[in-house]
Amino acid sequence: MASSGESQTARVRLPQLRLDELLEELQARLDAARGTRDRVHSLLEAVLSVGRELDLEQALRGIVQAAATLVDAEYAALGVITPDGKGLSDFLTVGVTDEQIAEIGHYPEGHGILGELIRHPEPLRLAKISEHPASYGFPARHPPMNTFLGVPIRVRDQVFGNLYLTEKRGGAQFDEDDQSVLATLAVAAGVAIDNARLYEESRLRERWLQVSAEITHSLMSGHERAEVLRLIAERTREITSATLAVVAVPVDDIGALTVELAIGKGAHRHRGRVLPVEGSLIGRAFLSGSPVTSVDLSSDERVSADPARVSGLGPAVAVPIGKGAGARGVALLVREAGQPVFTAKETEQLQAFAGQAAVAMELAEHRQDAEQIAMLQERDRIARDLHDLAIQRLFATGMTLQSAGRLIEHPEAAERVMRAVDDLDETIKIIRSTIFGLRSHETGGGSGLRSQVVRAVGETAPLLGFAPGLRMEGLLDTQVPKEIGGQVIAVLSEALTNVARHAHAGRTDVVLETDGREVRLSVTDDGLGIPPGGRRSGLRNMAERAEQLNGTLEVTAPAGGGTSLVWCVPVKQP
Repeated sequence: MASSGESQTARVRLPQLRLDELLEELQARLDAARGTRDRVHSLLEAVLSVGRELDLEQALRGIVQAAATLVDAEYAALGVITPDGKGLSDFLTVGVTDEQIAEIGHYPEGHGILGELIRHPEPLRLAKISEHPASYGFPARHPPMNTFLGVPIRVRDQVFGNLYLTEKRGGAQFDEDDQSVLATLAVAAGVAIDNARLYEESRLRERWLQVSAEITHSLMSGHERAEVLRLIAERTREITSATLAVVAVPVDDIGALTVELAIGKGAHRHRGRVLPVEGSLIGRAFLSGSPVTSVDLSSDERVSADPARVSGLGPAVAVPIGKGAGARGVALLVREAGQPVFTAKETEQLQAFAGQAAVAMELAEHRQDAEQIAMLQERDRIARDLHDLAIQRLFATGMTLQSAGRLIEHPEAAERVMRAVDDLDETIKIIRSTIFGLRSHETGGGSGLRSQVVRAVGETAPLLGFAPGLRMEGLLDTQVPKEIGGQVIAVLSEALTNVARHAHAGRTDVVLETDGREVRLSVTDDGLGIPPGGRRSGLRNMAERAEQLNGTLEVTAPAGGGTSLVWCVPVKQP
């Protein structure tokens, strides 16, 4: 039987043990409360930090970094969903080095677990990624990842993207608290993204307004049409981050558009090119009177196959200049490959700018018409003065000399007077011819060299089995005389006919250009070339035409096969 002292000691130890347990539990609760407090403070700091950022890209990076810190994840990423809601257009990461990214390759496109969250925008927490049915592994050299936590980011009622967290530090699992914290951050992120978007849109509107004011000032200052169009193209290209801007205008009424202006990457490959209205991207915008977009210009069937011309080009939008039947052309803007497609808001702004381009072209036409009327009025005045004053005086002088000649007895003197009378008659004829030339002018019945070339190329398309590529540069209609223009058409028709009959080509390119000193016609094809001993009557005819005009004809075989013909003559003949 225990003594009374030992019993007393046992009773004292039992309460002491319970007190220690209570103190430990209290300490644990205090630590948990302190941890919760610190986490709430961290969450609030993250929300405030994200909310202060107005630059969209910086805001997205801040969100990813805050998410990784809040749930203690080794890796974090934010995937921006594409407009069609089927993949990822952008992917920002934390925890993966640039060297690792380069080794892995391209960013994810929205398959596997990432795609699962896109298809079902609800929080997803996994103890092991590989055990989920939607998982199909990682690319080579990808860091190992097991634990996973993902939540969607909503901007108003639309899912903007997803937050992806993997590998909680210390080998622990993501828990409900982590999911709750990340969901709260996602809500704040949605607000921050919306604010950043609105701020970007307001800044963009401000830039559009500034440029619109600049264009309006240029229009009201009476600048030339080409200068205003270039200003519009340059400013539009800058604001939309486009790599190429093109302006195409119709060629008379023959169903074709010619590139009047091209600035940016590879502009020289597009400038002067003639495009069909039917079947082309620009032509569709011209006919429909509404914008036409392309996700990737380099692979668009509505663009003629020319790898060098479209290499490196991506999203594009073609906007008509003017509306309906009054469309005066088309503006085409192209971004580099891999850049985002043109949004509806951007297209709306471009339509407004295209309207300004139409005003510029219309004002230029009115100004040109006014100058033409003034010139014709001046011609009429000169013709009237020549007829009423100069001719009458010359005629009177001739009559006087003729009368005086009858009174001159010296034969040689009389002969000289009669020659002077004849000279006056000839002068009167010359002046009358000049008057007729001043008063008569073409009323549009004729056609310029550009139109004739387009027609000649179009007529040979059925013989070739395809439409030849065509590019024209320089003031062909004004600097090339009609006589030389006729020879150009004859040589062009002969050259294309030879290609159709003998070359068996799959591609033909025509380039016509002038610098004011000479006109140069180039016709190249990828056919069989000129066989030795073959008929060369057509080449002789073209060579003779060149020799008659003090020009040259060169026929070569390019390294890639086919034939290259260059016919060049001076514009001004001796």
